[in-house]
Amino acid sequence: MNKPLYECRNICKQYHDGSADISVLNNLNLTLSAAENVAIVGQSGSGKSSLLHIMGALDSPTSGQVLFKGEDINQLSEQKQALFRNQNLGFVYQFHHLLGEFSALENVVMPLLIAKRPLAQAQNQAKAMLERVGLSHRLKHKPSELSGGERQRVAIARALVHQPDIVLADEPTGNLDAENAAAVFDLILQLKNELSTCFVFVTHDLNLANKMDRQLKLSQGQLSQLNAEVIEHV
Repeated sequence: MNKPLYECRNICKQYHDGSADISVLNNLNLTLSAAENVAIVGQSGSGKSSLLHIMGALDSPTSGQVLFKGEDINQLSEQKQALFRNQNLGFVYQFHHLLGEFSALENVVMPLLIAKRPLAQAQNQAKAMLERVGLSHRLKHKPSELSGGERQRVAIARALVHQPDIVLADEPTGNLDAENAAAVFDLILQLKNELSTCFVFVTHDLNLANKMDRQLKLSQGQLSQLNAEVIEHV
């Protein structure tokens, strides 16, 4: 039997606030398969971003395990965790977090250079990905010269250029108008099908969440399954 792509097992996360411990995640469990889209919805402060940080090896749980193909990523050294993030994960945020002094091409090529790919190969790969997101005519433009939708497309290209197993997306359409949000989301679905990448998509947009393979609600520190009928009323 094949191991799941990704698992969160009994994840707990607590923060110390003055004299009290605040529990954000409580024995949370999640299993992901390759090439599936999962939406996570929940109220502000419910712990969605904390969960993504733990899944992305950017933070550690208070207890529990995060397993990638059966290996506990929290048992890796800091250096190996950084390598894991570079090779296996992509990140997309509500705000694009592009480097303002660099062009679209330079921003997208960055993960490949960090992975020590040859420059010519990295540039060709980055150009091909920017072409796939419809920005072949914007290679030399800096973020300040791009529209909001274009900047987010560059961010998506950067997240996918190294063909990661999983992309963790935290409100990636939250800073866009409805038309651009729909276009960016459709692009994500198209690339997911082409590249067989698993997307975990945190969003407040229930219409977009309803287009995913699974919809989960984070409440009281745990995830519960939602179906298409229920999610309209969350």
